[in-house]
Amino acid sequence: MILPQYFENPEILQVNRQPHHAYFVPFATNQQPDQLTRKTSQFFTALSGKNWDFTYYDSVRNLPENFLHLPLQSNIPVPSNWQTQGFDRHHYTNINYPFPFDPPFVPKNNPCGHYRHEFGLTKNPNKRYLLNFEGVDSCLFLYINQQFAGYGQISHCTQEFDITNHLNSGKNVLDAVVLKWCDGSYLEDQDKFRMSGIFRDVYLLERDKNYLQDFFIKSELVDDFSQASLTVETQFSGEKQKVEFVLYDPQGAEIAHQSAVDFSLVLDNPILWNAENPQLYRLTMQTGNEIIEQKIGFRKIYVDNAVLKINGQPIKFKGVNRHDSDPKTGYAISREQALLDLKLMKRHNINAIRTAHYPNAPWFGELCDRYGFYLIAESDIESHGASMLYVETPEQSIFLNNQRINRDEQIRQQTIDNFCYFARAPEFKAAILDRTIANVERDKNRTSVVIWSLGNESGYGENFEAAAAWIKQRDAGRLVHYESSIYQHSQHQNDLSHLDFYSEMYPGTESLDTYCTDAKTAKPYLLCEYSHAMGNSNGDAEDYWQSFEKYDKSCGGFVWEWCDHAPYLPDNSGRMGYGGDFGDTPNDGNFCMDGLVSPLRIPHSNLLELKNVNRPIRARLSGNRIEVKNYWDFTKLDEAVTIRYAVKENGETVEQGECKVKCAPKRTALLPLSLPDYRGKFTTLDLEYIAAAKTDLLEPDHCYGFDQIVIHDKDLVLPKISKKSPALTPFAVIESARSLAVKNGDYHYIFDKDRGIFTEILQKGKALIERPLEFNIWRAPTDNDRLIRELWQNAGYHQAYSRAYSVTWQQTENAVVIQAVLAMVATSRSRILTLRVTYRLHQNGQLSVEIHAERPAHLPYLPRFGLRFFLPKTRAQAQYFGYGSQESYSDKHHLARLGNYATNAAENHTHYLKPQENGSHFGCHYVRLNNLWVSSTRPFSFNLSPYTQEELTAKAHDYELTECDSTVLCVDYKMSGIGSNSCGPVLKPQYRLLETEFDCGFVICFE
Repeated sequence: MILPQYFENPEILQVNRQPHHAYFVPFATNQQPDQLTRKTSQFFTALSGKNWDFTYYDSVRNLPENFLHLPLQSNIPVPSNWQTQGFDRHHYTNINYPFPFDPPFVPKNNPCGHYRHEFGLTKNPNKRYLLNFEGVDSCLFLYINQQFAGYGQISHCTQEFDITNHLNSGKNVLDAVVLKWCDGSYLEDQDKFRMSGIFRDVYLLERDKNYLQDFFIKSELVDDFSQASLTVETQFSGEKQKVEFVLYDPQGAEIAHQSAVDFSLVLDNPILWNAENPQLYRLTMQTGNEIIEQKIGFRKIYVDNAVLKINGQPIKFKGVNRHDSDPKTGYAISREQALLDLKLMKRHNINAIRTAHYPNAPWFGELCDRYGFYLIAESDIESHGASMLYVETPEQSIFLNNQRINRDEQIRQQTIDNFCYFARAPEFKAAILDRTIANVERDKNRTSVVIWSLGNESGYGENFEAAAAWIKQRDAGRLVHYESSIYQHSQHQNDLSHLDFYSEMYPGTESLDTYCTDAKTAKPYLLCEYSHAMGNSNGDAEDYWQSFEKYDKSCGGFVWEWCDHAPYLPDNSGRMGYGGDFGDTPNDGNFCMDGLVSPLRIPHSNLLELKNVNRPIRARLSGNRIEVKNYWDFTKLDEAVTIRYAVKENGETVEQGECKVKCAPKRTALLPLSLPDYRGKFTTLDLEYIAAAKTDLLEPDHCYGFDQIVIHDKDLVLPKISKKSPALTPFAVIESARSLAVKNGDYHYIFDKDRGIFTEILQKGKALIERPLEFNIWRAPTDNDRLIRELWQNAGYHQAYSRAYSVTWQQTENAVVIQAVLAMVATSRSRILTLRVTYRLHQNGQLSVEIHAERPAHLPYLPRFGLRFFLPKTRAQAQYFGYGSQESYSDKHHLARLGNYATNAAENHTHYLKPQENGSHFGCHYVRLNNLWVSSTRPFSFNLSPYTQEELTAKAHDYELTECDSTVLCVDYKMSGIGSNSCGPVLKPQYRLLETEFDCGFVICFE
């Protein structure tokens, strides 16, 4: 080994690295400084943004002894991850470490990349030269002109080296050896694809000899926010010296000018910053040949009697967790890519971001300052892999007559103790503190950062207590968060005195009820992760919103997570993959596909649901008037929104217009609208909340959300059908031992007496259904069904079929009535459902099905119950009245509106990389396809698909799906809800098909 063993020594975190400090870029005094255009600075030399020479080694032990003098074999873009460039392989794991748990040691066959870049420089003897790496995974050894210049780790934090003494005037050669793993990798076990290399910008800063190294901008507001005090504390690389400070207001007017070592100012009536109206002052600091610019926002975040407040207002975070992730560029995220994320977030009513689970690029906070987002800035720490260590477990007998040994509580506590390993290990205390300091020092001047987070899922102990204490003494103006403080090691008593929140992940709303109604709880309740957005998900978003709003102690939460993680497969197919698709082990499959948007930033229905749940205005029926409430914290309704309204009867607009209403934040007002009288039709009032003006991230006429208020619902909407009455012809019934054949003019029905269902329906000899019209209880499990699926399959739901016990029939003047007693059964399992079914075949071609169902109470709730039609293949449009046009479910329909819609099987299919139940429509009055229409006496759900549920269940990727030879139509009395149980609470009872007895029916007509 020719490299020092720094990478397996947690006591050596850096060699020659500069102290952590605030992020900024100096400009020349003859320039107009702008942090967001740092490349224009005369003192900034970009070394990234181009290809560097590169050699990949599958083990650092294969690095030649004279590697600094050998030509490199290939090249690679910087920034990038080497896995995205054809080296090594992608690897996705959530909790398990991708190497043996043996801290601080990592595998001897530790892959590495050798980078080389040549650059020219006219060296000024009166300057210092600082080389910055903004992100390197996992550690780097730095060489300048074949001389060792430094070592550093912390993948997602800036590493700065003073390389002045190593530089030549003229050509210079930079070599960096980057290792895939180091002892720091034990603290970087985040739920993501594990990628390596130089993935953020690299640049050289030219500084004065005695340069401004750091500064801390602090502001305080008096209780009524009428006055602010602003201070700037400076630190130089040498002796302190005077700085020319100039402060400008948000309109650009100069309001203060001081020449001093530090800055101090009292400002009357400051314009305050918040996420809704991010007003920024501008501060310039000139010293020597440099001028530095910083944007400043005045805001105060604090806890008042267990309520989180910003500038005096109780705040609800409508947040998301965001990873740096792209299918092509991996961790290497450009400003344009990040800005796209922010635009989408702003357009979908997201006001806060948790930088999960590491600091984002240093300029990311500047964008959030400017565009208005609250940030939880999280340290680059996660070590939940320690929780997967083996715990002594009793051996059990397979025989029922042997009593089971129960040591669940001991196992639980030992697992927690393992989880807390790094939180308590003395040899990792310095590393945890270093990562905390790096996070805070770099971003301490960002207005958008309102909370520091110690990290994620790493247990709790002395190391995190020290980190929290350090933050409190360094930055008293912000709050501190750490969810894993809820875990108590058996040999330690947690000190929570420096933490400002009670925080959990993925609890049900019942947890909010318990905590927020307890008078003894004294901290705000923050859900740092909730409503896991995996696949077809976020069915519980509205329930969480209602609980957040119900309690002042609740300050909202952060949905997990923003985007799906799925790199492109290496076969140049353009397809994406998840864990296991790259030959990676261990892996966690598609658990990385848990975002509100796709890897290409196409919003899923989950995001559309969340957007309307988070809408800043809500309306409700109050007597015979419409009341709206303004849920913004700082924005007046009449200044921000125009309300468009439409009265609709049976889905058709009969009146429309727009209005404005004066309404202060958190207040209510009545709309100047009169409600329509009942005219025998299903009547709704549709309200859309339209932005009154364009903003930086919102287009003109942007819709913040909508409400649909049902005014009259006595009548269901039925399809417009031919008024021509068919010729009534008598029935002919032929019965055999196993079937009934019923003929009625052009129609011919075959009824299977063994199964109690119709197996054929023909018109003029042509099949109207291509397979039996069967009762249906199965759905392709969603990602949220991953736990209940085992119970469903143990009960036989996935292979259920009907079995008749008795079939009787009679012919009346106008109909043939078939009565059947049957059950849904499955091999090796007990009866699932008992059904008493009455079929009525009417002379006009109409078939009505009336069902009484009984379900044994001990069985799990049903995925669905209804009928499944296999119809002749068609691309024709189906018409329906129900929640559309997006997929909708009993707990996930706030993204959709009741109305008249049209779709076909292909259009109705909602793609998820891992196939699952999708495309259902809730609250339908009817559905019509070609000459078939189905209605019911109560709203129902339907699904139209080119795929069977069996095909969706069986296949691992959407691109593996094979279409059915038929068009598949499912009509459901009920479909169980979606929830978020892939990583969260079980589905709420009100969204389950849980009845032990129910009645339902359908009217089926073939015109």
